[in-house]
Amino acid sequence: MGVISIEHSDKLFWLGRYSVRVFTELESVLKYYDNMIDGDVISYKEYLKNLGLADDYKNGQEFLQSFLYDENNVNSIAYSLNRAYDNGIVLREHISTNALSYLQLAIDTLRNSKSSTNALRYSLIPLRDNMFAFWGCVDNYMISDEANTILRLGKSIERLDLYFRLGYPLSAIDAEFKLLCSRLLKMPRNSPYNYNRKSLTVLTEVTGMENYRVRLGEALQALANMFTPNPTPKPQKQFQFQQ
Repeated sequence: MGVISIEHSDKLFWLGRYSVRVFTELESVLKYYDNMIDGDVISYKEYLKNLGLADDYKNGQEFLQSFLYDENNVNSIAYSLNRAYDNGIVLREHISTNALSYLQLAIDTLRNSKSSTNALRYSLIPLRDNMFAFWGCVDNYMISDEANTILRLGKSIERLDLYFRLGYPLSAIDAEFKLLCSRLLKMPRNSPYNYNRKSLTVLTEVTGMENYRVRLGEALQALANMFTPNPTPKPQKQFQFQQ
């Protein structure tokens, strides 16, 4: 696969997914936090329902603590940041040490906000800034088009998955789907995996519907099955995305 190993391809894909997950989930969690401040104390239940997660929380405060800071909660922002950093360490030669340092700053910012005396939203502003800086460094330092394509494929897949689940406007979903399609066209011919044309067809149909939620399950399944192993991969090793 050119100069990109199969292992690095996997980590690039998941670095893209986890870093975008931080952005999108932070935006969503803070939206429900604002609703709770305004008096809708059970607003967070809608968020859990949209993600298909059980409501195991006593109240909104417990929900916020878990989804922001619990590193053992696989759905939390803390967990996603740590996984992004773990993948980034292996990819320093591709994304640059500077980009990796911004992921570490983001982790530190999140941890510090837990004990900050400032308002929650205010204390988390630097986290967003650090993530923007991370992507800026990636754009500036990454010299491999192949690596950049794989990273951004992960970014588009994750963003679409969350946009569908969280009920984003169709215009936002359509715009991201067009980006995904353009990135799929740039996949290297000798890649050890192929995109699933059937999944792409389903997504094309769903994004063309005004009420896409009637086929939400199909759309999510199509995203989950977007990539399939190449029947004749080189080298002879199946490519599998990490879970």
